[in-house]
This record gives sequence, structure tokens and C-alpha cells, in this order.
Amino acid sequence: MSPYDPSAFPPFAVTVDLVVLTVRRHALCALVVRRGEAPFQGRWALPGGFVRADEDLAGAAARELAEETGLSAHDPASPELGGGAHLEQLATYGDPERDPRMRVVSVAHLVLAPDLPAPRAGGDAHGARWAPVEDVLGQEAGSAGEGDEQSGPLAFDHARILADGVERARSKIEYSSLATAFCTPEFTVGELRRVYEAVWGVALDPRNFHRKVTGTPGFLVPAGGTTTRQGGRPAQLFRAGGATLLNPPMLRPEI
Repeated sequence: MSPYDPSAFPPFAVTVDLVVLTVRRHALCALVVRRGEAPFQGRWALPGGFVRADEDLAGAAARELAEETGLSAHDPASPELGGGAHLEQLATYGDPERDPRMRVVSVAHLVLAPDLPAPRAGGDAHGARWAPVEDVLGQEAGSAGEGDEQSGPLAFDHARILADGVERARSKIEYSSLATAFCTPEFTVGELRRVYEAVWGVALDPRNFHRKVTGTPGFLVPAGGTTTRQGGRPAQLFRAGGATLLNPPMLRPEI
């Protein structure tokens, strides 16, 4: 390999940002943290941070999620992440102006999990909370100031990253079994329907939905029990089947 001068290339840093989504009170919610230091001190942002010299991207994602929130996630290809939530790389963001400190490239990750606990702020975060996605993205066009405890635009380009993560989740539950990642290991068809309704932001016909999901090969398998946790008559419990791709797909209703 011919020699080259490293100083001829501008330095840049790499970060990981995390779009962590769950369903709470029948709404799709994202995890946001309040920044404790500059830039954008006091503003809400996605959890994340710089990748250390001795770690890979998956390890950095796991560390930042644990440090800033106390949560964990699982990537089947990365056992060090532990836990049981779904994690995948989302996209890379490299606009030269996205971070006022220096040239910073972010490798964003998407995390999906059921019924996650209240987050715990840590690291350089001074607060953490679950926020309805519609509220967070709707505030981007608003004028809420940094002193507003629960609102205001997200720091950096995190609104774009969040929007991309939400659209990834919305599209993937159409053709894959990913919606079950928002459910506990055993769930009812009604609980799965509420996941689709929360992620898509629409109301679905219960009977039509039940017919589709139970008729899709490999999507659901009976768990061998019933539950009354939804109230009313006992509802049959299911588990996620072995299918990863749905045929036919669960097409999103037109709004």
C-alpha cells in the first residue's frame, strides 16, 4: 500500500444515536433524554454518544443505552447487548453542519421492545422520559423554548432520525413479524392489534384483523392458554411464530 499523510484528511468523530420505541397507554412512544451539557444544553434529544476507540458500533449502542437510561436491548448478532428487545441499524447521518462542535457522523439504531420501564437518566443526561411520537414530531414546527419542561424541538438532527425510525417501524410491520417485538412473549390478538393501531396511528376493524393475522402462515401460534387481563370473556393467547416475512403482508390502511 502506498504511503499517505493522515493529516491530509480532516478528522471526524462517530456517534451512535438510538431511536427507542415502545407502546405505552396505546400510543407509540419514543425515549428522549434532556441534555446536561453543551451543545443544546437543556434540550431534549435521542439517547446516544460518541463511539470509543476500543468498541464497535453495537457495543457503543448498548453502552449508551444503559448509561443514559438504564435500559438494555438485544441484537441476535451481538450477544453482549443482552435483554430481549429488537435492535437494528437504522441509517447513517453525516451532514457537515449537524453538530456545531466538529464533523460528526452518526450511525443511528432502532430499538423496539414491549412495556419498557420508566427510563433512568444517567451519564451526561439530566432527564429521561417516554414521549408520544406524535407530540415530539409535532413540536418541531412549534416555538416552545428550552425552558419548557416537556416540549421544544429536539437537538441536532434528531427529529429527522426519529421520523426515519418511526417510518422504518411502520413499514416493517407491514411485511415482517416485527410487530410482535412490541408484545410480551404471550399475547392476545387484541393486544397485537393495538400495537398496529399505535404504530400506524389508525383504528383497525377487530374481526378483519383477527382473520388476517391468524390466517397468515407462521405469523402466530397458539400458546395453549387464555387470559382475562383485557376484561370480558377469556381471550386466546398466542406466541410469535417462526415466520419473519408475512405472506400476504399486513398492508397499512390509507389515511
